This record gives sequence, structure tokens and C-alpha cells, in this order.
Amino acid sequence: MKLTAKEQERLTVFTAAEIARRRKERGVPLNHPEAVAYISDWCIERGRDGQSVAEIRSGASQLLGREDVMEGVPEMIDMIQVEPVFPDGTKLVTVHDPIRSDSVGTAEAESEETAADGGEGDQS
Repeated sequence: MKLTAKEQERLTVFTAAEIARRRKERGVPLNHPEAVAYISDWCIERGRDGQSVAEIRSGASQLLGREDVMEGVPEMIDMIQVEPVFPDGTKLVTVHDPIRSDSVGTAEAESEETAADGGEGDQS
């Protein structure tokens, strides 16, 4: 199997994100690379699902709180940029201040609710 540099990078992000997901499930605080991979992978997958840049940007900033990461990590990550593949092409998604103390896990819960109601979600 021959992979392009971009495909190899995507697999690296996925692998690091998978480790981060498992550690987060066990309550282990994430380090810098794990937190970046966790958020980046989430963004990439939502782009592939067809969510808008605005939806991804909003949801990504709610994935991790200070209690989910090691001390000092929030200060190290002021911005994450990824280029997900959307149904209409690749777009740049920039997430500012991706780790917040007041917004833990709500994006995942909203995604699960949207999937459960057939993708309708709150249209307000």
C-alpha cells in the first residue's frame, strides 16, 4: 500500500486521536499532542460528514475542558488549524482557544443527539 504524505499525516492524527480517546475515557489527562490530535480528528471527521466550517469550529471548542488535559496544556494551544475534506472540497478550519473550562463534552453530546433524531438537530 502506497500512501501520500497527506494520507500518512491523516493516519498519524487518527492514531494519536485514538490513543487520546482511550485515555480520556479512562480519565487520564491528555498531553499537548493528544489534545491537538483529539480535536483535529474530530474536525476532520465532521468535515467528511458534511458539517459546515462554522458548525465544526463551534463544536470543536467545546470538546475538551481544563480538567481533560494536563496542567499547562490549555496555554500551549491557542489555535488549531486543520484542512478537512468536505463534500465540495478541502477547506481550512481554524479553532481559536480550543480548550475551555466551561464547555466540556457538549459537542459530542449534540452530535449524538443529532444522529439519534435522524440528523435534524436544533435548527433555531
